[in-house]
Amino acid sequence: MREFDYSKFKERTWDNEIMAYVAQIHEFKGKQDLYLRQKPVELNRLVEIAKIQSTESSNQIEGIITTNSRLKQLVENKTTPRNRDEQEILGYRNALNIIHENYEAIPVRSSYILQLHGELLKHTAFSYGGKYKTTPNEIDMVLENGEKVVLFKPLEPYETPSAVECLCEEYNKAFGEGIVDPLILIPNFILDFLCIHPFNDGNGRMSRLLTLLLLYRAGYIVGQYISIEKAIADTKETYYEVLQQADMGWHSGENNPKPFIKYLLGIILSCYREFESRVLLAAKTGKKSNAYDIVKLFTENTLGKFSKQDALLSCPSLGSSSVESALKKLVEEGAIIKTGAGRKTMYMRNIN
Repeated sequence: MREFDYSKFKERTWDNEIMAYVAQIHEFKGKQDLYLRQKPVELNRLVEIAKIQSTESSNQIEGIITTNSRLKQLVENKTTPRNRDEQEILGYRNALNIIHENYEAIPVRSSYILQLHGELLKHTAFSYGGKYKTTPNEIDMVLENGEKVVLFKPLEPYETPSAVECLCEEYNKAFGEGIVDPLILIPNFILDFLCIHPFNDGNGRMSRLLTLLLLYRAGYIVGQYISIEKAIADTKETYYEVLQQADMGWHSGENNPKPFIKYLLGIILSCYREFESRVLLAAKTGKKSNAYDIVKLFTENTLGKFSKQDALLSCPSLGSSSVESALKKLVEEGAIIKTGAGRKTMYMRNIN
């Protein structure tokens, strides 16, 4: 069985790109408390938005979808699921809420991972929620001609319980002893978890929930305000590419985790940058600014085309009707140009 030994990271050197990511994320972490004190109302709105985006994106990666209106109702607990997809979406929402609200009380142990998996599949008819896999699984790709290619073969079912137990023990030991920076340790844990592939279903979603849990417990809480899952979904092809590169030779312990480490750190850093830009935009507008001033400042700092939804996300203190009215006025004044109609409506600055 694959052995886990994170003590080897003591002697390992990491390239300049990885260390640059680590340094920049540390810097943003140092600013966290300052940002969190500045605009509590807007930040609460960011939490609501991030929960919706995280629930949608993490499930969407796996092909689990519903309409925008149904998704919002499910996340806000205003409806009950109508089908299997919505049952799984509701399960993710519940598991996400547990992590958001109780991460300090959820240690990195196999028993807690099983409980989270049980929450994930709680509303489905599946009988294997909260249980490790009982049949072998594999990571496949279907070619254009319909041929199925096996990309990776995870551990066998009989190896899985002890592997997850050892993985958690090794992570906790390395984290407690400060063997390596948590920002390098966390991607390695997630990569090993994905290579074990411990469940019959839900491995990808569990890996993203565990990413949040480990980051929060290490003090990196940007995922509460900016959806890390959405950032992964937006770069899904790269996500699968780096996983394929990083799992080569995994069973013998000869794999190179650097591609996955760089990818995940890049995702975290992009979320911190987005978080800072939204907080700074809120700080610039000030308490006395009206909707028009806030949206105008957003448009003046936005490159290329943007949608009403983009404006809503970047101006969390405003409601939909306020943003819409401000955009309409800016169009009438000639400050921005409107293109398309209905759901395809986009805006951009008038450069004339």
